This record gives sequence, C-alpha cells and structure tokens, in this order.
Amino acid sequence: MNRTLFLGCVLMLTASCNSSQEKKEQPLRFFSDDSFWNQAISEDAEIDPRSDYWISLLDRDPSGENIGLNINSYTIPIYEVNSKEVPFQKVASSQLFTYVEEIELGIGHEPEFDSIGVPIPEDMAVSPGEDMHVAIIDREANIAWDMFWVKRLEDQSWMSATGMIYPLDGPGVFDPQQFDVQLDESIHIYGPGVAAGMPIIAGVIRYDEVLSGEIRHKLAGALRFVAFQEYVFPAIWTDGNFDGGIPEGAVIQLNPELDLTQFNLREGELVVAKALMDYGFVVVDFSAGSTIRAEYLNEKSGKSWEGVLRGWNTPGGIKTIPAKHYRVLKVENIQKGGDKKKDFFIDKLYFEGEEPPN
Repeated sequence: MNRTLFLGCVLMLTASCNSSQEKKEQPLRFFSDDSFWNQAISEDAEIDPRSDYWISLLDRDPSGENIGLNINSYTIPIYEVNSKEVPFQKVASSQLFTYVEEIELGIGHEPEFDSIGVPIPEDMAVSPGEDMHVAIIDREANIAWDMFWVKRLEDQSWMSATGMIYPLDGPGVFDPQQFDVQLDESIHIYGPGVAAGMPIIAGVIRYDEVLSGEIRHKLAGALRFVAFQEYVFPAIWTDGNFDGGIPEGAVIQLNPELDLTQFNLREGELVVAKALMDYGFVVVDFSAGSTIRAEYLNEKSGKSWEGVLRGWNTPGGIKTIPAKHYRVLKVENIQKGGDKKKDFFIDKLYFEGEEPPN
C-alpha cells in the first residue's frame, strides 16, 4: 500500500481500506497473502551448512530446555477494536528504559504513531514479563498499532517505550530506509517493538487459529545464541551478542519427516508442531532460552491456553521435542549492523576453549 494512502486511511479510519470480513472458522492471517510471513517452506529448501553447529548451541543452552512456548509471560496481547467506537488516546513516550542493571536505552515512537494516537480498549492489559508488549488491531480500518514496554500511569494514562502503526494487509516487513538507525544503536529508538525491527504481531501463535486446526504462517521466536551484529531478511536490525550465532531473521524448521506421535502432544500442540514443519519460525529477538511466542490471553478475554498448549511451567508439550530435530534454513545476504554488546547478555554465552565457525 502506498504510504500516503495508508496514512489517509489512518486519519479517516474508513472501512474501505479493507473490505474482507473475518471468518471465525478460518481466522484471517496478518499481512498480505504474498507476505514473507505467509509463505510455506518449499520441499526443496536448502539447509544452511552451519545448521548442525547452530542447533548444537540450542541443544546446549544453559537453560537446560529445548524450544518451548511463551504462553503466560513475554507474550503478545492482541486487542481487536473498532476504532470508530473506541476513544483515541495519546500515549506518552518513555525516554528512560530501565530493563536490567539500570541500563538506559534510547527509545522512541514513529511520528505517525504520536500524531494519530491509539484507540485503547478499557480492558487493555500488557504482557507479564519485562518486555510488556501490546498490539491493537482494527480489521475494518485495516490498521495495527504496536507498542513495547507499555505502562499505565497513576493518572490512568498510558506510556510506551516504542510505537508503530502499519497496515494489516501490507508485507509485514518494515523498510529499513524508514529508520535512520546507526551502528550500536537500538532499533527501538525509531519505533519498532521487536529487536530485529519487525511488527510485534508477526508470527504470533493465535488462539483461534490453533482451535481451527491450522496455522497458516511462520511463527516468531527468540534465542540466546543470536549472532552479534549480523542479520538477514526480514530482519532489519539485531540485538544479538554471540559471535558466530544464528542471525536474526533466520528461519528454523522442525524436520517435516519427524514422527510426532512419540512426544504425546495435545491436539493444539500438534497444530503448532505442524506449523513448525510447514512454515518454520523466524528468529526475531534475544532471550534467556529458546522460545516461540503465543498470544497473551488474560482472564477478561474469555479464552485460555489451559488444556490447549503447555508453556514453560508445565511438563510436556512442544519443549519435549529435542533441539536436534530442528534445522536452520540457508541464510543469504547477511547484513552487518545492530546493537552494541550488552554485559547482561554475555554471561554464560561462550563455551570455554571453543571458537565459533567462520
């Protein structure tokens, strides 16, 4: 969509921006059908020659776990609204971002995000965990608002560290030319709420699609051993800290020939596993362990992952599949750039006496 036209749609909030209607039986995907996120992995997709080494890093993660699911914290709340009926609010920008060890990062909003405001629903709650993401979407107006490190202030107004708006039927990939990010800076300074410079709704496991029996898009995950200042499309930046690690933007696939019956997965977990085989997951961020993001469901949503998916605090589930059954697809056109190394990421990253491969 032409950006001028898009901003006109934002300002007018007209239903003509998107004529399609949501179908409960087959939940709509985010972004256009030809979006990178909505492309299945081809049967002849190449495996990267470094895949075995990269997967060995995941297999030896100090967390002692395999690849699991975030369903209770460090998730993505996604609120659907009709922005003609929900009052718009200005969201303040947090210039001081206290995360770990009182580290200060530059933080900012995209200009359009501040000029338009945000249609905040009354029941909005942020995801538990330090990242505190929130996304709001309007299917009729065809718009998404996304935010990172969101807080409600004493006067009941809202503050967020980042802010972006974008069309729901767009590519789901940001144009790097839109952001004047410099080496050793965070992409968060310029609006994106994910360290790789992607929409926070991209790749999220949604409740309705799991219950429908099919996920028709790539998933999004975070890893500990993310490459330092190297990334690949669709990432436009990185917060990786591990020399020789997996670049943000890389796609990791569960072996499509794997027999899943050996893992005693629930029906919903089989849906996720099938998506990991057919579409894979994209590395979008750093985390303390290897994890894939699901939608945050609070008590007001009327929905629950209980009995559907198991996260980190419950035995069983996706995390029982050993990391050795995954492979990293071939990465090409590695770009250079990203955050500076941060001390709180480096602890236990390296294996004594080992050097990363070239």
